Amino acid sequence: MRKEPLLTAVPPVPVASLSELYAIAFDQAQKAAQRYGALATPTEQRSPSLRAVFEVLAASERDRCNSLSTACLAACGKPPDASDLRWAPIDLVAATEIADIGNSSLATPYAAWALAARHRQRAFVFWTYVIALAEDPMVRLTAENLARQALADGNWWRRERRLAWRTERKTAAGEMAASDESASAALLESLLLKDIIAWSQALTPAQRDQLRAMDPSRLPPNFLTPSGAGGIEPPSGDIEAIKRRALRRAEQLSNIYLDDADSADDQGSMELAQKLAAQSIVRLAGLRNIAAASASR
Repeated sequence: MRKEPLLTAVPPVPVASLSELYAIAFDQAQKAAQRYGALATPTEQRSPSLRAVFEVLAASERDRCNSLSTACLAACGKPPDASDLRWAPIDLVAATEIADIGNSSLATPYAAWALAARHRQRAFVFWTYVIALAEDPMVRLTAENLARQALADGNWWRRERRLAWRTERKTAAGEMAASDESASAALLESLLLKDIIAWSQALTPAQRDQLRAMDPSRLPPNFLTPSGAGGIEPPSGDIEAIKRRALRRAEQLSNIYLDDADSADDQGSMELAQKLAAQSIVRLAGLRNIAAASASR
């Protein structure tokens, strides 16, 4: 269960006018459309089914922008205008949350719908604060409509989340048999080590130094030599496939250790799992940085 509140900041002052309210709502919808849209773009890491979810979410937010523009024009005689903002609108679709799912090679449609439902729940909470603080009756009425829409959207995205969960559950058994999902942490660590050594053959000496610094005790002594594989047969496949597989396995290991920490029966087991999780998360971040740097060369 999440410990942090849905809304980490509240409106600093009452919304004074309809034009200000529409400017806030439009800014939030526009940011959401842009951030969802970025995750709808094709990448090797992102599956078509995941991109399809973000295409739907981005289209929904673009429709919201159009509806807000039409409503503002009718009520205020002009479209939403950023000059009417007296404070920076609270970010309902946080960039960090988008980055988390965008960087994950294990993200699924279920996770995307769950994130979207949370965002709309956050919007509902935000508009309730606006309603509570507002002194203008029309601002309150319009904010109530926006809150109801956020609630309806959240319910709809939760329905999609349930459908995605059922679909993923049906296919999970078959996929597990053909993947690393059922592998133990020890086996995954061994497979990841082989992938890292094979991957390193395409890296610069400085990047191999970075890899060695992540886990010096497990890499072979001659690791820094481009041709050295430490007696370990490199996995088959091209470097890009090996890179993607290594990132996926590193993320799986982080999840395994975090789950182990959550389900530990005693303090010692929990502390060990937390230590392994922390090391694994640092390793995953380092591998992602190296992958990004090597892709830009």
